[in-house]
Amino acid sequence: MALWPFGKNKDAQPADGPHSAAEPTSTYSDAPPEVPADVATPAHDAIHGDTGPFDGDAVDIADFDFSDFSQGVLDLGSMKIALPRNSQVQVEMGEQGPKMIHIVTEFGRITPVAFAAPRSAGQWAESTEQISQGMIGDGLTVDIEQGPWGAEVVGLGEHGVIRVIGAEGPRWMLRMTTTAPHEKAEGLRELAREITARTFVYRGEDPVLAGNSLPVVLPQQLVAQVQQAVQQRAQDLRRAEAQQSVQQPVQAQQAARSEEEQSIDDTARALRDLADGSGTDTTQK
Repeated sequence: MALWPFGKNKDAQPADGPHSAAEPTSTYSDAPPEVPADVATPAHDAIHGDTGPFDGDAVDIADFDFSDFSQGVLDLGSMKIALPRNSQVQVEMGEQGPKMIHIVTEFGRITPVAFAAPRSAGQWAESTEQISQGMIGDGLTVDIEQGPWGAEVVGLGEHGVIRVIGAEGPRWMLRMTTTAPHEKAEGLRELAREITARTFVYRGEDPVLAGNSLPVVLPQQLVAQVQQAVQQRAQDLRRAEAQQSVQQPVQAQQAARSEEEQSIDDTARALRDLADGSGTDTTQK
């Protein structure tokens, strides 16, 4: 799969991009890794460059044609993402409401998050160590691979592969986390890079502490789905509580019945013991 086959200003000529192939450069399983010296961080221009991720505050997404790749653009407020064909958007619910946005594809799942960052670059380099430590703590073997935007952290587990791609722009950092079974990990890697190259980040001027995620605004269609999910969850909770309230008296009756039956059994056993003379003689002579 060639990288970034999209044109600017409706120009269908493909843009040149970094080589898509990547090989593990170092592997770690029991210690926090450092990015090897041979993993470079290519210069990325999010404003004047030919490939993304782009700075949406300075670059107009309408100037680009993603129709050969995308079925539409997912507008999350702080991010606009060209959705690949045959993909779906999944909202992960937490106890307090929506928790994460996932892009579900034929290869696996991609989770995009945009963060505020300081004016000076380097936040992704700091993040790679923290991410690697977390993966090692989860029992994964960690690889550091060279990607189009620098180091990519790859966690290898028994049942699948987790890859984290990071790219920086003006006062922001974009992170794409992918999860796929082993046999589909390579396909998801290429697709995630394609999506990253077509993503626009909108940092805005509001004060956001560096390292904090930028706010996400759900499209109206997703809002309706979330509301339906919340209502369904509330109904399930009420149904479970009602069932529990009904079961409690029944359980109490069952417990009382069990005690009564045990008492009857004990009495019957005592009578049988007396009848065959095997009981304990407590008569005083």
